[in-house]
Amino acid sequence: MSSRFTLESFEAPDPKSAQLELDPEEFENARLAAFEKGYSAGWDDAVAAQDAEMTRLRADLGQNLQALAFTYHEARQNVLEALRPLLVDMTAKVLPMVARQALAPVVAEQLMPVAEKLSGQPVTVVASPAALPQIRDLLSGETRLPLSFIAEPSLAESQVYLRFADTETQIDLDGVIGAIGEAITTYFQVKQEEPHHG
Repeated sequence: MSSRFTLESFEAPDPKSAQLELDPEEFENARLAAFEKGYSAGWDDAVAAQDAEMTRLRADLGQNLQALAFTYHEARQNVLEALRPLLVDMTAKVLPMVARQALAPVVAEQLMPVAEKLSGQPVTVVASPAALPQIRDLLSGETRLPLSFIAEPSLAESQVYLRFADTETQIDLDGVIGAIGEAITTYFQVKQEEPHHG
């Protein structure tokens, strides 16, 4: 009984016998398949890299927007806190002075629309003794209504009552100033009680 074994040859191959011959059509198909496979792998890598970059950019943008919002909130709070004493001082000192200077024109402004309707009916102007001379001087030149003036020591310098035959109108610039001061105080109290978001 005889068996055949094929033993591996360690001799250098003959270059002529090592050549593989392919049909040109098969070669072209193999070349196109290899190109397609490489192109597809490259495309997949590019898409994956782009997705990773977009994810990183979104995360960076989110962090930057959060930091910017926090910085804006901090800057806004600092500006408001710096303005607070100024607003309180203006309400306490500047507005009362402005109100005293504006009282006579405000009284005249209130009287002008009424003057046409009243046609000769008397109007009594009640004001503090300190404000009355300025109001009298301004109104005497502004209207032909029959006016009478009463000094009332219990009124503040920026309070005036206009009494007509059957109605009365109050001008209270002190009340307006008080409402402004209260609004400022309330605003800052609410701001201090708000939770800070970091």
